[in-house]
Amino acid sequence: MDVLVALGTNTAYFYSVYVIIKATTAENFEGQDFFETSAMLISFILLGKYLEVVAKGKTSDALAKLTELAPETACLLTLDTDEISTQLIQRNDIIKIVPGAKVAVDGVVVDGQSHVNESMITGEARPVAKRPGDKVIGGTVNENGCIHVKATHVGSEAALSQIVQLVEAAQLARAPVQQLADRISRYFVPTVSSLCPLFVAADWIPKAMDKFELALQFGISVLVIACPCALGLATPTAVMVATGKGASQGVLIKGGDALEKAHKVKTVVFDKTGTLTVGKPQVVSAVLFSNFSMEEFCDLATAAEANSEHPIAKAVVDHAKRFRHKIGSNPDHIPETGAGVTGKVGERMVLVGNRRLMRTSEITLGPEVEKYIFENEELARTCVLVAIDGKMAGAFAVTDPVKPEAQRVISFLRSMGITSIMVTGDNRATAAAIARDVGIDYFFAETTPVGKADKIKDLQGKGEIVAMVGDGINDSPALVAADVGMAIGAGTNVAIEAADIVLIKSNLEDVVTAIDLSRKTIARIRMNYVWALGYNVLGMPIAAGILYPFTGIRLPPWLAGACMAASSLSVVCSSLLLQSYKKPLHVREG
Repeated sequence: MDVLVALGTNTAYFYSVYVIIKATTAENFEGQDFFETSAMLISFILLGKYLEVVAKGKTSDALAKLTELAPETACLLTLDTDEISTQLIQRNDIIKIVPGAKVAVDGVVVDGQSHVNESMITGEARPVAKRPGDKVIGGTVNENGCIHVKATHVGSEAALSQIVQLVEAAQLARAPVQQLADRISRYFVPTVSSLCPLFVAADWIPKAMDKFELALQFGISVLVIACPCALGLATPTAVMVATGKGASQGVLIKGGDALEKAHKVKTVVFDKTGTLTVGKPQVVSAVLFSNFSMEEFCDLATAAEANSEHPIAKAVVDHAKRFRHKIGSNPDHIPETGAGVTGKVGERMVLVGNRRLMRTSEITLGPEVEKYIFENEELARTCVLVAIDGKMAGAFAVTDPVKPEAQRVISFLRSMGITSIMVTGDNRATAAAIARDVGIDYFFAETTPVGKADKIKDLQGKGEIVAMVGDGINDSPALVAADVGMAIGAGTNVAIEAADIVLIKSNLEDVVTAIDLSRKTIARIRMNYVWALGYNVLGMPIAAGILYPFTGIRLPPWLAGACMAASSLSVVCSSLLLQSYKKPLHVREG
């Protein structure tokens, strides 16, 4: 980027040195030096660079604000109460958080109740109630009660540290659209450098030295104003502002590549459980199809499910706790991907899962079972079937309410020209009911984790740019396979690692925010290219003296330097306009 500036300033300086030496050694020599041109040119360029650095500093304001959220000290509860540096906090330390103080570390509330303002991390405007057992995030503000927090994640493991690391990595990553600027510069700089001597030799070194000097000034002006510095700033400054702005609104974008791909998305594939639904299933009914007592039935079912991490399995276990204080476990349980679990509990073989698991295990479903399944699936409930020793023993009906914003988000995506598809491991009837509730026309049911990834690849094979929104371990293959993977922030670490974009708030509205922000950022980058190339296209002919024969107007080298600095500054200021980005109005207001 600095080749042309270096050529221009050095040409002016060394020609001036030549004039001085020639004037001291030759008689009747007339010439003009350009020392002031080099000095003024460098001064204007340095001024432009300084203003550019100041403006670029504002592009990372969001990152600076994030790093300032963490408090410097914390109140450690030992035998006495001590103030210590937050950097010294260890896992399992108990920290006292008084009203109005910042939460010093990620942890779990062990004593006290309060409301915590998490808006600076999640963007959630309303304070969140916290009681013993609830998680808190470092950097958030305790509002009205004293709580004791047990540290669970410290140092680089803390949520705030990880967010800062993600944003820093995103701001340093190069977006593919930057390659356009690189290609232009690769040919533009050598071309200008090779053509520039033509301006100097326009009159083939005339006898009158002032004409040569004038041609030299034209050449220097062209070299300087042609510098593609603004072109190099067009993409990275916009990416820095966009990723910082996204982070402040609860959308973590892991780099320019994800930002660029997101603006092309035409299809969004949603997981069901925990993504379109709240992700906290509850058992609403339990029935027996055998002679087992309800207590024995619950004991066997929950022993098989106890080691499962699936939300529906947890719902079954939680339901059983209402009847039994002690829940057994099954160390030999075998998860059947996308279907359920099987395993031996004592002397009995227990299968807990969906209709597909029963079918593959050759378990007969009688009319009574089929009727129970049909009635609940029509109500968008999931039926968890339990077979013991090869015979149907009973079933649980589980419901997971749809997120209140789901229908609004699907509708808004449709207005943006984006097709929404749901993919789930659940049965077809329940999937159809959920899809109908939220307004999705296309869905895939009874799909395994690998099957989800295959569906993504099938859509890509048709030329679609696909985004996948999920939250669980079973979504990670699809998140990786998609062009843009979006992980719900409350999901598993595996899903978050596999995703390109993390939605911290677990709010579906942020799917719209991520895509809309990416579209506006790419539009801003293109506008930056117009600004950057516009200066070169308009400025180079004037610097070359195209107007001079007719009007006497020319662009001195120092003024060319000022114009070059102004072009860089205008591009940075253009990128800073993204700081005023707001979520689409219809999504925010519903």
